[in-house]
Amino acid sequence: MRKNGTLLAMGMALVTGAAAGETPQSTRDEARDIFAHVISFNTALGSKQVPAMAEYLAEKFRSAGFPAGDVHVIPQGETAAIVVRYRGDGGGGRPVLLLSHMDVVTARREDWERDPFTLVEENGFFFGRGTLDIKGELALLTTTFLRLKSENYVPKRDLIIAFTGDEETSGASAEDLVKNHRDLIAAEFALNSDGGGGVLDEATGKPVVSFIQGAEKTSASYSLTVHAAGGHSSQPREPNAIYQLADALKAIQAYRFPVMSNEWTLQSFAASAKRTPGDLGVAMGRFAANPSDEWAANVLWQSPPNIGRTRTTCIATMIEGGHADNALPQTATATVNCRVFPGMSLATVLDTLKRLAGDAVEVKPLYDPYVSEASPLRPDVMSAAETALKSTYPGVPLVPDMAPFGTDAVPFRAGGIPTYGLTSVFIKGSDHFAHGLNERVPVRSFYTGLDFYYILLKTVGSKD
Repeated sequence: MRKNGTLLAMGMALVTGAAAGETPQSTRDEARDIFAHVISFNTALGSKQVPAMAEYLAEKFRSAGFPAGDVHVIPQGETAAIVVRYRGDGGGGRPVLLLSHMDVVTARREDWERDPFTLVEENGFFFGRGTLDIKGELALLTTTFLRLKSENYVPKRDLIIAFTGDEETSGASAEDLVKNHRDLIAAEFALNSDGGGGVLDEATGKPVVSFIQGAEKTSASYSLTVHAAGGHSSQPREPNAIYQLADALKAIQAYRFPVMSNEWTLQSFAASAKRTPGDLGVAMGRFAANPSDEWAANVLWQSPPNIGRTRTTCIATMIEGGHADNALPQTATATVNCRVFPGMSLATVLDTLKRLAGDAVEVKPLYDPYVSEASPLRPDVMSAAETALKSTYPGVPLVPDMAPFGTDAVPFRAGGIPTYGLTSVFIKGSDHFAHGLNERVPVRSFYTGLDFYYILLKTVGSKD
């Protein structure tokens, strides 16, 4: 569920950077071939091609010399997960887990300029469904494992790949790994390629900043339902189910949950303030210094990329009601989606919605979501990420951040594995089309990712 950290995209100071560019051409060719193959699998919901993609990847790992007992394809309904262990010599710490996902959002061929399931290189971009979200990173991780294996590299501790199969929908395969296959994925911490990311300046294309994500909000949806007696539309009467529901939704719209913060959001705002012009930049700096600053919180409330980094949010997303155009409504129902700040309980959110909606509205959770706290801001993780970043994009700052959305990291965090969103991709906000038409990723960014992951995995793999 790739969302780019674009809150620094406007008005930021430029930082020059260049890729390390030391990856052998044969490795670059292999990465492109793997990229093309994984894009060719339509792994959207209902297409049932995730297991085939998992088997393709499993064969790549086995053919490269990974023992069959260390390559696991785990079915999960119509989808699957794959877990691959790169064994160390036992001289280091506990394993490091590397996360990505194989599934994509649905893409209709008739809506796209190019076949979404054919990798197309054009105008400096790779086009195709999943290029950005997130088969590009998956191909880079796979290729880096294969490269390290071919070089007979032996890490001090195990490195574990876990590619899930339904991050864009139910997240059941990640939940299954955490609950039922803990022996395969137990790790000291996880690096999630579906979080974080780098920003390119809109005018120059120069790399500006890279984010590392240590916390996410919980997605929780609720149904709001009103029942009424109905009747003939020629005889208006109260209560009217649609009006009652509308009043409840307006009350929710007007409400602001309490301001909250953590070390990830405060450091992110502090860094953003230095590169963001106008009142928004001032507000970021003041909020980072004092989260109780009411003026700063109000300014950030008006900035869609930043609202979710300051508090829990709830918003109406779907509505239906009535049964005939000449009858008073007997039922009206709305769906409200909340993004819950780490540290706020779901019980508090539900109680708040019930209070705002009033006694005439029935409020029910639509599912039982995962709740996870923020991961600790670990110096060793930051150091490893900075080492990889400095080698590929010298001078670009690494900024802690919290995502106002959720990924597969949530069940891993909830299961006791600190998880950090870290990706190699750098892209302009205007080129960011994850989940949309003509999804793309810069060619240069993709190939630079080979250097990034090679250095990152050797860095975390060599830690005592």
